[in-house]
Amino acid sequence: MTFAKWVFTIGGLWGVLIIGSLFFLEPVIASQTGPLSHPDTYYGFAVSTFAMQIGYLVIGRNPAAYRPFMLIGAGGKLAYAGVCWALYAQGRIPVTVPALASPDLLLAALFVAAWFKTKPAAA
Repeated sequence: MTFAKWVFTIGGLWGVLIIGSLFFLEPVIASQTGPLSHPDTYYGFAVSTFAMQIGYLVIGRNPAAYRPFMLIGAGGKLAYAGVCWALYAQGRIPVTVPALASPDLLLAALFVAAWFKTKPAAA
Protein backbone atom coordinates (compact mmCIF):
# COMPACT_ATOMS: atom_id res chain seq x y z
CA MET A 1 0.00 0.00 0.00
CA THR A 2 2.94 2.33 0.57
CA PHE A 3 3.72 2.27 -3.17
CA ALA A 4 0.24 3.56 -4.05
CA LYS A 5 0.43 6.26 -1.38
CA TRP A 6 3.71 7.52 -2.79
CA VAL A 7 2.66 7.30 -6.44
CA PHE A 8 -0.60 9.20 -6.00
CA THR A 9 0.83 11.76 -3.61
CA ILE A 10 3.75 12.51 -5.93
CA GLY A 11 1.43 12.50 -8.95
CA GLY A 12 -0.94 14.91 -7.21
CA LEU A 13 1.83 17.25 -6.09
CA TRP A 14 3.37 17.24 -9.59
CA GLY A 15 -0.04 18.06 -11.04
CA VAL A 16 -0.71 20.85 -8.56
CA LEU A 17 2.59 22.46 -9.55
CA ILE A 18 2.13 22.02 -13.30
CA ILE A 19 -1.58 22.80 -13.55
CA GLY A 20 -1.43 25.47 -10.87
CA SER A 21 1.05 27.40 -12.99
CA LEU A 22 -1.58 27.68 -15.77
CA PHE A 23 -3.47 30.20 -13.64
CA PHE A 24 -0.53 32.59 -14.01
CA LEU A 25 0.57 31.80 -17.57
CA GLU A 26 -2.21 33.35 -19.64
CA PRO A 27 -0.13 36.48 -20.43
CA VAL A 28 2.84 34.34 -21.49
CA ILE A 29 0.68 32.11 -23.68
CA ALA A 30 -1.06 35.14 -25.18
CA SER A 31 2.30 36.75 -26.01
CA GLN A 32 3.32 33.61 -27.93
CA THR A 33 0.04 32.70 -29.63
CA GLY A 34 -2.13 35.80 -29.46
CA PRO A 35 -5.02 36.52 -27.10
CA LEU A 36 -7.01 33.51 -25.96
CA SER A 37 -10.14 33.29 -28.05
CA HIS A 38 -11.92 31.23 -25.39
CA PRO A 39 -10.59 32.06 -21.92
CA ASP A 40 -13.57 30.21 -20.43
CA THR A 41 -12.33 26.98 -22.03
CA TYR A 42 -8.75 27.65 -20.91
CA TYR A 43 -9.68 28.32 -17.30
CA GLY A 44 -12.34 25.59 -17.34
CA PHE A 45 -9.63 23.08 -18.30
CA ALA A 46 -7.26 24.46 -15.68
CA VAL A 47 -9.82 24.39 -12.85
CA SER A 48 -11.24 20.94 -13.59
CA THR A 49 -7.77 19.46 -14.10
CA PHE A 50 -6.54 21.09 -10.89
CA ALA A 51 -9.47 19.52 -9.04
CA MET A 52 -8.41 16.09 -10.30
CA GLN A 53 -4.93 16.68 -8.90
CA ILE A 54 -6.54 17.19 -5.49
CA GLY A 55 -8.34 13.89 -6.15
CA TYR A 56 -4.97 12.19 -6.65
CA LEU A 57 -3.84 13.55 -3.29
CA VAL A 58 -7.01 12.15 -1.69
CA ILE A 59 -6.34 8.74 -3.25
CA GLY A 60 -2.80 8.95 -1.87
CA ARG A 61 -4.17 9.26 1.67
CA ASN A 62 -6.22 6.04 1.49
CA PRO A 63 -5.50 4.04 -1.68
CA ALA A 64 -7.58 0.99 -0.76
CA ALA A 65 -10.72 3.05 -0.24
CA TYR A 66 -10.32 4.87 -3.53
CA ARG A 67 -8.93 1.98 -5.57
CA PRO A 68 -11.74 2.15 -8.20
CA PHE A 69 -10.66 5.70 -9.07
CA MET A 70 -7.05 4.74 -9.73
CA LEU A 71 -7.78 3.43 -13.22
CA ILE A 72 -9.87 6.50 -14.03
CA GLY A 73 -6.85 8.63 -13.14
CA ALA A 74 -4.58 6.44 -15.27
CA GLY A 75 -7.01 6.72 -18.17
CA GLY A 76 -7.06 10.50 -17.91
CA LYS A 77 -3.27 10.70 -17.91
CA LEU A 78 -3.00 8.32 -20.86
CA ALA A 79 -5.71 10.10 -22.84
CA TYR A 80 -4.22 13.56 -22.38
CA ALA A 81 -0.71 12.53 -23.41
CA GLY A 82 -2.13 10.51 -26.31
CA VAL A 83 -4.17 13.44 -27.58
CA CYS A 84 -1.14 15.73 -27.35
CA TRP A 85 1.02 13.35 -29.39
CA ALA A 86 -1.77 12.86 -31.95
CA LEU A 87 -2.14 16.64 -32.36
CA TYR A 88 1.61 16.96 -32.79
CA ALA A 89 1.59 14.20 -35.44
CA GLN A 90 -1.05 16.20 -37.31
CA GLY A 91 1.14 19.31 -37.15
CA ARG A 92 -1.38 21.19 -35.03
CA ILE A 93 0.80 21.86 -31.96
CA PRO A 94 4.54 22.26 -31.33
CA VAL A 95 6.54 19.35 -29.95
CA THR A 96 6.96 21.12 -26.60
CA VAL A 97 3.32 20.41 -25.71
CA PRO A 98 3.45 16.59 -25.96
CA ALA A 99 6.94 16.62 -24.50
CA LEU A 100 5.58 18.37 -21.40
CA ALA A 101 2.64 15.93 -21.33
CA SER A 102 4.86 12.84 -21.57
CA PRO A 103 5.46 12.48 -17.83
CA ASP A 104 1.73 11.68 -17.70
CA LEU A 105 2.51 8.44 -19.58
CA LEU A 106 4.82 7.39 -16.75
CA LEU A 107 2.25 8.42 -14.16
CA ALA A 108 -0.43 6.41 -15.99
CA ALA A 109 1.78 3.31 -15.86
CA LEU A 110 2.53 3.91 -12.17
CA PHE A 111 -1.17 4.42 -11.41
CA VAL A 112 -1.98 1.06 -13.04
CA ALA A 113 0.86 -0.60 -11.13
CA ALA A 114 -0.48 0.93 -7.90
CA TRP A 115 -3.94 -0.42 -8.74
CA PHE A 116 -2.51 -3.94 -9.10
CA LYS A 117 -0.50 -3.65 -5.88
CA THR A 118 -3.40 -2.28 -3.80
CA LYS A 119 -5.90 -4.71 -2.33
CA PRO A 120 -9.55 -3.60 -2.34
CA ALA A 121 -10.80 -2.07 0.91
CA ALA A 122 -12.57 -4.44 3.28
CA ALA A 123 -16.34 -4.26 2.96
